[in-house]
Amino acid sequence: MARIKPQALLQQSKKKKGPSRIGATTVILYSLIIVVMVFFLFATYRHWIQRSIIQTEHRLSVIERDDAFADGKKSDVPGYVILNTSKGSITIELYKEGSPEVVDEFIDLCQRGHFKGMPFHHVIKNFVIQGGNSDIPGATDDWTLKVKHNSQLETSMKHEAFMLGTTKAKHDKEGFELFITTAPIPDLNEKLIVFGRVIKGEDVVQEIEEVDTDEHYRPKSPIGIINVTMKEKV
Repeated sequence: MARIKPQALLQQSKKKKGPSRIGATTVILYSLIIVVMVFFLFATYRHWIQRSIIQTEHRLSVIERDDAFADGKKSDVPGYVILNTSKGSITIELYKEGSPEVVDEFIDLCQRGHFKGMPFHHVIKNFVIQGGNSDIPGATDDWTLKVKHNSQLETSMKHEAFMLGTTKAKHDKEGFELFITTAPIPDLNEKLIVFGRVIKGEDVVQEIEEVDTDEHYRPKSPIGIINVTMKEKV
């Protein structure tokens, strides 16, 4: 029987040994690294969450301020005007949402006193009363033609009786004219923009409608707007 050398026995014993144990220091070190990484990830996540919340709150705050400013601006716009005429007062509700640009222009002119002393230069019974600059070329012929062909045109409920409107044609500030309908009128959608409605003083409108006029529908006696009062509520 062959004798095994001591060196060979030593090598065989080394091969049979299991894996070496991990030291306690190594375990603690790796644990600390994991804890630090988890803490860092949590801190980063919390930071971005808080930043997102702050940004969202800031955007909402800006939106609320803008809405409040817009609402405040809207609330500052008068909703009603009172036309004080030589026959009495006519209270008109303005269509701020339906015709905002025209209403803004109208209010601006009211504040500047544009309508103070404005005459009603055409009064057409069962049709309209018209106030403004009577020197505009073609105004008389245009409205005379309309009323003569009244029965030949279709009616539009958009232009009922006691509605306030102005022309759609481009005009300067001095050319802003007012029309108050006295009956459902022919379809004037191509001519008029309705931006208000008479809610009080219909009898005054009817009294103006009854004044004597010449063959061109011009009142024989001066009649017009004395001044205009603006109100937010009536």
